Amino acid sequence: MQREAAAVRAEWLGHLLSTAPADRPAAEAAICELYRLIGLDPPRFHWVPSPLAALETVPPGFRPHPSERADRLSGWPLPVRFRRLIDGLADRLDSSVMRRSRTLDPMIRQLVRMPIIDSARSTLRRVIRSQHDAYEPGYAWHEALCPSWSAHYDAVRRMSDVVFTPDQNSLLDLWAMLARSCGWWLPREEVCVVSERPVEIHTEVWGDVGQVRLHRPDGPALRYADGWGVHAWHGTKVPAWVVDDPSVERIEQEANIEVRRCAIEHIGWGDYIDRAGLRLVAAAPDPGNPGSELRLYDLREQTRVLLAVNGSVERDGHRRRYGLTVPGALADPVAAAGWTYGLSAEQYSRLVRRT
Repeated sequence: MQREAAAVRAEWLGHLLSTAPADRPAAEAAICELYRLIGLDPPRFHWVPSPLAALETVPPGFRPHPSERADRLSGWPLPVRFRRLIDGLADRLDSSVMRRSRTLDPMIRQLVRMPIIDSARSTLRRVIRSQHDAYEPGYAWHEALCPSWSAHYDAVRRMSDVVFTPDQNSLLDLWAMLARSCGWWLPREEVCVVSERPVEIHTEVWGDVGQVRLHRPDGPALRYADGWGVHAWHGTKVPAWVVDDPSVERIEQEANIEVRRCAIEHIGWGDYIDRAGLRLVAAAPDPGNPGSELRLYDLREQTRVLLAVNGSVERDGHRRRYGLTVPGALADPVAAAGWTYGLSAEQYSRLVRRT
């Protein structure tokens, strides 16, 4: 059963991360049918190269409804109506599943649905939200566009004897078709703006059940045909210089702690310490990680950095060196290591092994 779930998960992650050109006829046919189901005529279609363009584009000849502010999807009438359609379908499908297969549903949620949700949040959805923080009130529409729920019920159909009605299957298939055929789409009453997929997306596996996040050490992790994209370091969105040209000077001028950390990791903590000329305060064997050393350096005024070795082996088989900022008053590396865990030096020394 777990093998079947992994296969379904991999298939739907493939749709989420696809860089293939959109299947425009299939996408338009599915959207037209969804419009019909809520009592509207088929819309005109306006295709754009990226979700950012979709959010910012007012199609030619279209006059937005007064409620359709560009920064508030929650005021748009059609996303709300389509979301009700989805919620109603999900309620009916859940009822069928719980009547016939109570034990299977939690497993599918854990092995299929949640990993896809986590992956969407760490890839496309994270990028869109970073560009349009004001979209939070309309975030329910972003959730509707996530293929996780389609994947969930697709897995139920394929892995159990639960049988949905023809109408339920038809509606589920329409949403599945959109996940398989195009990028994000934003519906209005007369016109629907639809985005192409990215032309590049680079990810890494980071979770225990196949979750992925954006990461690329030598260029943009996500890029669309219109040039819009982002750089990312192990799931954190960063300015381009962090990946393309990290330097001690830029790191020192950067106010964001997470961005600084990513840039230093890209350079390598050892190389960064050498280039920045940080003064070694003290060194000591790491009692929480036998065979490794803790090294404490002056970093900035009232701040020091503890250089340590990861207690766990990374996916590539190596143990990563990393730095942790600690208060400048700490002069003992063991006490500094304990401080990061909320422990005293003596308590940290008694650890069998840290992770």
